[in-house]
Parts: sequence; C-alpha cells; structure tokens
Amino acid sequence: MNMDAPSIAGALAATVLLFLAMLHVYWAIRGNTGSSPAIPSVDGKPLFVPSRAATVAVAVALGIAALLLLGTIGVLGAGIVPHNVYRVGTSGVATVFLLRAIGEFRYVGFFKRVHGTPFAYWDTRVYSPLCIVLATACAAAAVFS
Repeated sequence: MNMDAPSIAGALAATVLLFLAMLHVYWAIRGNTGSSPAIPSVDGKPLFVPSRAATVAVAVALGIAALLLLGTIGVLGAGIVPHNVYRVGTSGVATVFLLRAIGEFRYVGFFKRVHGTPFAYWDTRVYSPLCIVLATACAAAAVFS
C-alpha cells in the first residue's frame, strides 16, 4: 500500500465511515437513543422516525463505503474485485457525500432554509462539513490511487 496523501486521507475517511457505521448499529440496538439532533425536525417533532431496519441499512451502506475506500487505497489488496470497481464505487461514495452536503434545499445541507432546530445547528457545524471532507477524501483516493 502506498502511503501518499490521498491514501492517508482515504484511510482516515474509512475510519470515520466505520465509526459512523458502528454508531448506527448502536442506534439500531438501543432504539436511536441520543439521535434526536441527527434527525431533521419541525416544531420539535422529527420529520421521520427511522426504523431499526433503516438504521441498520445506513450502517451497512457506511460499511460498504468504507470497504470501497479501503479497496481503492490498496488496503484490501487486489483479490477478486478489480481495482477499477473500487475506484468507481469510491467515486460514487464521493458523489453521494457531496450531494448530502449540498442538501435538498429545505431541511438538510448547506443550502437548507429551515434553521433554528437542533438538527440544523449540528448540520451546519458538523454534518455537512464532514460530508464535504468525506467527499473530498473519497474523490482524492479515487482519482490519485
């Protein structure tokens, strides 16, 4: 494995993705305890209540994203999956995180119109910036690895 800047950024991003996957597994087991700032709300009521299955699905998607990234930077080796599959997958992950950071223009992302909620506070300061960092790390790994 080559430890150039894109590989280091990719390894750090994969670590964050695996942590987030584990957090979602915890929420699925514990019934989303402590997750209220992670869900958009209006007038103090969440816009949706994620099911345990949906929360596990997000955890699985985050885990797959981490594996794609690790494959792209060469941690997983050149086994059965061609390197270009990892790169294309990692490019897709970068795109998803970029779109998440941009948002849907109402409740989520940098261009949201609803402010003043716990979710909006954390989305502006942590979630959307983290999505930009993850998108950049994934894109760098996909292009330069």
